[in-house]
Amino acid sequence: MATTDDDTPVTPATAVVHLGREPHAHHGFVNVPVYRGSTVLYPTLASLDAMTQAYTYGRRGTPTVRALEDALTRLAGGADTKLAASGYQAVTTALLAFVEAGDHILMVDTTYQPTRQFCDYMLRRLGVETEYYDPLIGSGIARLIRPNTRLVYVESPGSQTFEMQDVPAIAAAARAASDKIWVLADNTWASPLYCQPLALGADVSIEAGTKYLVGHADALLGSVTSNKRAARHIERSAGHLGVCPGSEETFLGLRGLRTLDVRLARHQETGLSLARWLQGRTEITRVMHPALPDDPGHALWKRDCKGSTGLFAVLLRPVSRRALAAFLDGLKLFGMGYSWGGYESLVIPFDCSSYRTAAPWTGEGQTLRFHAGLENADDLIADLAAGFDRMAAASI
Repeated sequence: MATTDDDTPVTPATAVVHLGREPHAHHGFVNVPVYRGSTVLYPTLASLDAMTQAYTYGRRGTPTVRALEDALTRLAGGADTKLAASGYQAVTTALLAFVEAGDHILMVDTTYQPTRQFCDYMLRRLGVETEYYDPLIGSGIARLIRPNTRLVYVESPGSQTFEMQDVPAIAAAARAASDKIWVLADNTWASPLYCQPLALGADVSIEAGTKYLVGHADALLGSVTSNKRAARHIERSAGHLGVCPGSEETFLGLRGLRTLDVRLARHQETGLSLARWLQGRTEITRVMHPALPDDPGHALWKRDCKGSTGLFAVLLRPVSRRALAAFLDGLKLFGMGYSWGGYESLVIPFDCSSYRTAAPWTGEGQTLRFHAGLENADDLIADLAAGFDRMAAASI
């Protein structure tokens, strides 16, 4: 159960329609206007000295930004949210909020690859040591915690290969070791509608709003929602780093919020239809989708999530590059491109074997990541079937 801005109990489907809206504060218009601006005027010297008015400078927030931040805070069950210009900026802002030279952090081995690159390059330069851990470690993470461990980072399901993590067990182990350890979660796959990491024990929930929140592949946006004890650290980090989202992008995030529930339902339905169909194809040796009953992480997904979205992966039987190109290049309804979460279906080949260290990837064959968009599932299946025919012909 969620609540509206006036604390009326409603379902999340209703909450996304009403949160962050004050029509009568904007002359009755149902959408929050786009506030573009840097300078904010103060009526008196006393008000300038006090710096207590609601808005002080464009970088520190506008009514448009505040509307989306407040809505996401309520959806995620947090104390505060800070928006960022991208999901990646949200990740880096959150990491930098808690670490300093000499610290040690535990990062899940299946994390989003740019997060890994930030740890290996920027954090290392700043004197922070990153240790990667097996996503299936659960409470066993306790044995990796050191006196100088400052945070544990989770991403469930894992980026690219979709391993589910036992987030409550990991968070409990971190809490038992020290109240100075922070637990950060990348929740982009599920969104706050389908998973609430703060309720599972995390201190911070990070999302690339670029994906499902915006939902139309036309804006970059990120968010960091924190619990009460972490909120001041995130606010300070965002302020010192000058983190702020674009005005138009924030408005597009608010627009996407209104249809998030109905779009996720379609992404979930179509994604599962494609995943089940692919399970029956002889070209596929494994489908990686935690909502499938035979997936190794299904029990954790069922416990921690309210639904699944449109992103999953498959492992192909070994084929030549020529045959793979025949499959991918001729697809009519699946585009090849990075990002996901928009209305369009996507597919991208990947190989994570070169950068996994704690849990090496040993799958034989080409891995493909699919995003199921809002098209008709039967049309998408027909497109994939024709692709497999081309792949077979090219393999002869």
